[in-house]
Amino acid sequence: MQTVFVTGGSGYLGRNLIRALRARGIAVRALARSPQAQAAVRALGAEAVAGDLDAPPVEGLQGCDTVFHAAALVAEWGPREAYWRANVVGTERLLMAARTAGVARFVHVSTEAVLADGRPLRGVDETYPYPGRPLPRYAHSKQEAEKRVRAANAPGFATLVIRPRLIWGGDDSSVAPQIAAAARAGKFAWIDHGRQQTSSCHVDNVVHGALLAAERGRPGGVYFLTDGPPQPTRAFFTRLLASQGVPEPQRSVPYALAWGLATLCEGLWDGLKLRGQPPLSRMPIALFGNDIVVDDHRAREELGYAPVTSIDEGFARLG
Repeated sequence: MQTVFVTGGSGYLGRNLIRALRARGIAVRALARSPQAQAAVRALGAEAVAGDLDAPPVEGLQGCDTVFHAAALVAEWGPREAYWRANVVGTERLLMAARTAGVARFVHVSTEAVLADGRPLRGVDETYPYPGRPLPRYAHSKQEAEKRVRAANAPGFATLVIRPRLIWGGDDSSVAPQIAAAARAGKFAWIDHGRQQTSSCHVDNVVHGALLAAERGRPGGVYFLTDGPPQPTRAFFTRLLASQGVPEPQRSVPYALAWGLATLCEGLWDGLKLRGQPPLSRMPIALFGNDIVVDDHRAREELGYAPVTSIDEGFARLG
């Protein structure tokens, strides 16, 4: 890699990816929609390319050999058409622009949520089939985006997918702050006392896996990325909350009750076109109230991937 193009560069993963690329001496161009995002990516050493996924600038992609597509709408709730526009149509347009500009490799940051339909995921690998009825909004749109990336793979234009599970670590502007805010507000409860098992992937490991995928990944390949063996959900999130200065919550609700209430809330909000976000939705319950354990053996075997930051080391850095 000599010159790469990054989307989502001002976001959590994008910031860390740009830092790693610049540390290697790789030139980075980062798509940035707002003046604030442009300033943020420049501060990281990237060249800001003004624009967005509605119309990715072909001229900004020209001369780049690799694209890292990390931008996505990841909010828990919102209009379905907003997810489709950002995650599906935006990905299609970026693929077209990259191909037109002569980019050789396209690495798409996906998620285990593409398999989410409310059931546990236990030891699943990349051969696990897409569910016919994925959860709406985020899961559905990310599944459709991933399908389009895989279908776009062609001679001279290698497309690859990485699926990190539960990105965490320093500089987190996503998971840790959100659950800490919920716990402080008294809105956090374990599902079934947090007895589930969960895979996770420290942001350092995600970046490491993304770079390996760009360099060594099989065209058309899909790769799960993790920290290694799964952790008990309650133990992991208790440590994550402690890093935010929040004591371990004690409240718990049964999965069946939480799922039923979330289904009811979503139905009311969708059916009555209510404003704002429902008090409960199915996505966080599906992804944090079930066993979600994914197998990263393909990445280890084909990419030479191994975590560069252990869970204990990651928490030690968080303090």
